[in-house]
Amino acid sequence: MPAHLFGYRLAHGAESIPRGHVVRHTCDEPPCQNPAHWLLGTRGDNNRDAASRRRLAGHALADVRGAIGRARAVQAAIAAADPDHLDAAIAAALAAGNPTGAYQDSLF
Repeated sequence: MPAHLFGYRLAHGAESIPRGHVVRHTCDEPPCQNPAHWLLGTRGDNNRDAASRRRLAGHALADVRGAIGRARAVQAAIAAADPDHLDAAIAAALAAGNPTGAYQDSLF
C-alpha cells in the first residue's frame, strides 16, 4: 500500500476511501506525507488536475524530469547536502528540472 494511502486511512479511518476514489496530492509531490495536501477524488479528477497543472511553467508536473524524477532529485539533494545549506541544495535541485527559470513555490 502506498504511504499516502496508509496515511490518509490512518488520519481518516480504515474505510475512509470510497470505492472508485483515489487520494490526490494537491501539491503534486508523490512522496508528500502532509495530510493537508491530500484530497479525495476520482481518477478522472486526478487526471484533469494533472493535465491542467502540467501546462504551468515551473510547476512540479512541468519539470523536465517528470514528477517522480523531480522528487528523487530533491531527495538526493537533501541526502547529500550540508545541513547548513539545505535550502540552497533543494533550490538547486528544483531549478535543474526547470530550464525556463519560471518560479516554483516551495514544497510545503
